[in-house]
Amino acid sequence: MGIDYKSAGVDVEAGYKAVSLMKEYVKKTYNKNVIGDIGSFGGFYALGDKPDSDVLVAGTDGVGTKLKYAFILDKHDTVGIDCVAMCVNDIVCQGAKPLLFLDYIATGKLIPEKIAQIVKGVSEGCVQAGCALIGGETAEMPGFYGQDDYDMAGFSVGIAKRNKVINGKTITEDDVLVGLASSGIHSNGYSLVRKLFGEDKKELLKFIPELNAAPADILLEPTRIYVKSILSLIDKFNVKGLAHITGGGFIENIPRILPKGIAAKIDIDSYEVPAVFKYMQKKASIDNSKIYNTFNMGIGMVAAVSKNDANDVCKYLNDIGEKAYIIGKTVKGEGVIL
Repeated sequence: MGIDYKSAGVDVEAGYKAVSLMKEYVKKTYNKNVIGDIGSFGGFYALGDKPDSDVLVAGTDGVGTKLKYAFILDKHDTVGIDCVAMCVNDIVCQGAKPLLFLDYIATGKLIPEKIAQIVKGVSEGCVQAGCALIGGETAEMPGFYGQDDYDMAGFSVGIAKRNKVINGKTITEDDVLVGLASSGIHSNGYSLVRKLFGEDKKELLKFIPELNAAPADILLEPTRIYVKSILSLIDKFNVKGLAHITGGGFIENIPRILPKGIAAKIDIDSYEVPAVFKYMQKKASIDNSKIYNTFNMGIGMVAAVSKNDANDVCKYLNDIGEKAYIIGKTVKGEGVIL
C-alpha cells in the first residue's frame, strides 16, 4: 500500500465537509453586493450593478507546512513569495488585477532579522504581482509556537470590470486547455512531501541522482506568480476560464471552472513532468489518480481557450517568458479524465 495524502495526515474529505457545514454561516453575511458563491478562486464584491461597474475580487491563503523546510534549512527569504503567490494567482483567475496585499506572521519568538527576511520575500512577491504591500501584523506568541517556529498568511484584493470577470461559464465542448509550467511543487501537498523526503537536514542536503539536485535545492523553490502574464494574455485573447492548480491538483481545480456536463480530458504525455513529481510518485507508490489529486505535476495554471486560439495563446505565452503547452481539451462528461 502506498503513502497518500490521507496517510500523511491530511483528510481532504474532512475539508469538503467543513466547507459544506460552514456555507450556511457564510451566506448569512451576504448582501446585494456579493456575487458568486463560496468555492470560486476569489470572492466577489460588486461596487455597482452596471455591466461595466468595478468588482473587487479577494483571496486569502497561507504557505502550509512548506514552512517546516524553511525552519529546518534556516532559509526564510522565499516563503513570503509563496504566500503572495497563493493569493494573487487565485485572484487573477477571475481576470482581476491584484491591487493590495497584507500579511500576518505569528511566531514563538520575534527575531527582527528573521521577520525582515520573511517580509523581504513578501515584498518580492508583491513586486512580481504588481500589487502594493500596504500593511500587516506580526504577533509574538510564546508558549503557542516553538521559539524557532512561525506561521504566515496573506490577504489580497484585486479589481475587474463586472462584464470582464472570467468565470468559466462560456466554456464549451472541444475547447482547448493550455497549461503554464510550474516552478516546482509550489505550496501544496507538503504534508506528503515531508513524509517522502523527511526532515533530517543532512539527508535534505544530499545529492539525489534522479533529481539531479539535493532536496534542499528543490523544496523551497518559490511558487511562480502568473499575474502579469495572465493579465497580458487576457488583454489580447478571449480566455474563457483559468484554474490555479493548488491543493487537490488537476482533479479538484480544473473542474472548478467547468460548466455542468463538461469534463477536462488531459493528455499527461503532452509535456515533460518534472523529475521531482516522478520521484515522489515512485517513492509513495501511488497511482496517477492520487498523485494528480495532490500535486500540480508541473502545471501551475490552466487556461481554457477556443481551439482556434490555442496555438496562438501557447506561442504568445512562450514569447513572454512562460513555458506553455496544450495539455488537453474539454469533452462531454464530468470532472477530469487522465
